[in-house]
Amino acid sequence: MTFRYRGYSLKSDFRIGKGNGLADEVYRLTLQIPEGRVSTYGAIAAALRKEGASRAVGKALHLNPDSPRIPCHRVVYRDGRVGGYAKGIEMKTRLLRKECVSVEGDRIQNFERMLFVDFT
Repeated sequence: MTFRYRGYSLKSDFRIGKGNGLADEVYRLTLQIPEGRVSTYGAIAAALRKEGASRAVGKALHLNPDSPRIPCHRVVYRDGRVGGYAKGIEMKTRLLRKECVSVEGDRIQNFERMLFVDFT
């Protein structure tokens, strides 16, 4: 099965390092987000120089075959809302709080200070 969005495609049966292009790059960048910080789907898409691919980034993270080693729980919406998580929003919130990220309701507190965008 292949997911397509704005010219980007992901195979839902992929494995890291098996030639899945966009997904492998999304995982490589997600691994750079330090514990106790968050980034956004759009920031990852921008780091990939694929503006407008936020949904494809989200789909790759949803299909993450190696969570929590690849910390997809650290990726949130651009407005600071926690957003979705394959294992449930409660689990995502719990993982973020365990890493000392303050979550109030459905939002990251001090979002601008917690935001990581320094991808290499």
